[in-house]
Amino acid sequence: MPLLDPATPTKTKRVDSESDDGADPELVELLRQHLGLSGKQGKNSLPETKVLENAQYIFDNAIDVALNPAQTKEAAETIWQMMQKKSYSTQTWSDHELHPQTKDENTVDFIFLMDLLNFSFWSEETDESKRFCIEYRGRRWTGYWSLVAAIQRALDEGIPITSPDYWVDEGECTEEQLRYVFRSATDEEIPLFEERVRCMREAGEVLCDEFGGSFANCIDDANQSAAALVNLVTDRFDCFRDETVFNGKRVRLYKRAQILVADLWACFNGEDFGEFHDIDKITMFADYRIPQMLHQLGCMRYSPSLESHIRSLKPIAPGSQWEVELRGTSIWCVELIRREIEKRHPEVKAAGTKGITTSHDGSIDQQPKTHRVNAILIDFFLYDTMKTLEKEKNESIPHHRTRSIWY
Repeated sequence: MPLLDPATPTKTKRVDSESDDGADPELVELLRQHLGLSGKQGKNSLPETKVLENAQYIFDNAIDVALNPAQTKEAAETIWQMMQKKSYSTQTWSDHELHPQTKDENTVDFIFLMDLLNFSFWSEETDESKRFCIEYRGRRWTGYWSLVAAIQRALDEGIPITSPDYWVDEGECTEEQLRYVFRSATDEEIPLFEERVRCMREAGEVLCDEFGGSFANCIDDANQSAAALVNLVTDRFDCFRDETVFNGKRVRLYKRAQILVADLWACFNGEDFGEFHDIDKITMFADYRIPQMLHQLGCMRYSPSLESHIRSLKPIAPGSQWEVELRGTSIWCVELIRREIEKRHPEVKAAGTKGITTSHDGSIDQQPKTHRVNAILIDFFLYDTMKTLEKEKNESIPHHRTRSIWY
């Protein structure tokens, strides 16, 4: 099965601007403006990831994936009602026992590693008892949670797995040691192990060479802009540059770069390292679970040939027409759901992280009743719901099978 391996990153060393061979200050400023990192930007030059724009282009030109407008609107109301009933918010992220509970720079390093390796957990093993899983805290964890459990287990065992300095020290952080960190409770090892090691080495070198060994410095450079941080991450770290060519146009999907920013926002509840003034520019995270959920809701429809292919569990190559249509259309579908929710429930625009409710006299009470809704929270909710349906064996269609480092 073809893989999209991360390319060897090109290093951009920090240089003394006053030295003879230093970078041209004007060129540096132009680059910073391009990435959305310049403090000199005006209202007309705010950073944009272009993910949503590219997703709409993919949807407009898709052949084998379509949307059902009526079902999408109906799903929007269902999703809204369920999210409010469950008080779904950023706090939901921290409520999970495996997610970090502390809120400091070490947590930032944890989240960076988590999303650096947040890809390809599905198994071709039909017997669930034989699938890759991590044994931790008396339970067996699969999928995304297997990664989080492996990181927590390594930290409990005194292995500095979240330290970029450790990743680049091949004398201490050996391949054998990393196999131990990600050891499975079954005979099946974690998928794409070599690719994960490569991502850690490459990202570690960039962080140590350019950002003082901490992703917190990248956050500082982004000036509290979610879009700027996504652009910085995808520019500096090759293994986050989730781009491909569709219908002759280069498109950005940026699943892991966006979920990295979203996880920071959710973990820190929109404060400190998670404070971003443009967090709603982040789209949903195009993977294989959300398209599956959107199809189950009747929002997304597939051509007979594509649906037959997915139901037969046949692989779909990364970067192929089908795969890009599935991912791009799912991003656009969640955006339409978000817009429909705002149209029907305009009060969500005023809802902060803690939510709002309106009193009988029309004044605003600060009560966690009406929670904000954006593409991030819709994605989190749809993912959790799909995993529940999978556990209950209530999937109406399998997820598509694409093996890559992008999701």
